Amino acid sequence: MIVNLDKLDYCASLKNLEPVSNKQNYKFIQGDICDSHFVKLLFEVEKIDIVLHFAAQTHVDLSFVRAFEFTYVNVYGTHVLVNAAYEAGVEKFIYVSTDEVYGGSLDQEFDESSPKQPTNPYASSKAAAECFVQSYWERYKFPVVITRSSNVYGPHQYPEKVIPKFISLLQHNRKCCIHGSGLQRRNFLYAADVVEAFLTVLTKGEPGEIYNIGTNFEMSVVQLAKELIQLIKETNSESETESWVDYVSDRPHNDMRYPMKSEKIHSLGWKPKVPWEEGIKKTVEWYRKNFHNWKNAEKALEPFPVQPPFM
Repeated sequence: MIVNLDKLDYCASLKNLEPVSNKQNYKFIQGDICDSHFVKLLFEVEKIDIVLHFAAQTHVDLSFVRAFEFTYVNVYGTHVLVNAAYEAGVEKFIYVSTDEVYGGSLDQEFDESSPKQPTNPYASSKAAAECFVQSYWERYKFPVVITRSSNVYGPHQYPEKVIPKFISLLQHNRKCCIHGSGLQRRNFLYAADVVEAFLTVLTKGEPGEIYNIGTNFEMSVVQLAKELIQLIKETNSESETESWVDYVSDRPHNDMRYPMKSEKIHSLGWKPKVPWEEGIKKTVEWYRKNFHNWKNAEKALEPFPVQPPFM
């Protein structure tokens, strides 16, 4: 029995759940992980025995202007959830973190023992939440597992994230907006591969451990934009491709790379399988048909203003 708890924030859409909404072993509940009384009652009523904790504020641009909100949701909300799970005697608690907790690196590859050095409010809130989760293992031996994954892409993702945003902008005959030089490089994992990684950690992951979920596939943001332009606009020259790119002011801080070692999860039997060419074609095709799954999808295409941190 799968219980899906979601706040239905601005980036959510119940349309994304239509393929599973009528399944007998599936149940959707709207609620907020920051509501401690509600969360405690949920564990009692639904008899939850395993938790995969994905819930978070995740848009890095937004974190610079809503830093306190990210701290509240990502740190306090995680503390509420892990404490309720501990009190309910849950068998395994998987906390989904991010490669961004390591901070950026040009050459050093991060493994699970590398120090956390986050450089933006989003990454800082995820790193702090990790500390709360890990403390329940250290103090109580409560069976928590932490994962840190590369950028995930694929169908159903709210179009504020870079890949669906570029796809959607181009499909609306608008330019790809690139922060700064666009030379920042990111590793991209297809959603289906990440699902397999979580199932692997769920069944084989050891309590108290951290697992990087990474890929060797990496490209710069400007390279990503140009590839999508060529795929969607079928441009024939570099100058024609460049005409679909708009360079805007950079974030207050923008890490250049997040290179990770993932041998630890490889030893459990997982490796990414979906090639980039296959994954990106499936993703483009999905957004051609489903961009309006979100009532506020158009808003996600607006350039986000670079402002000082909200204090």
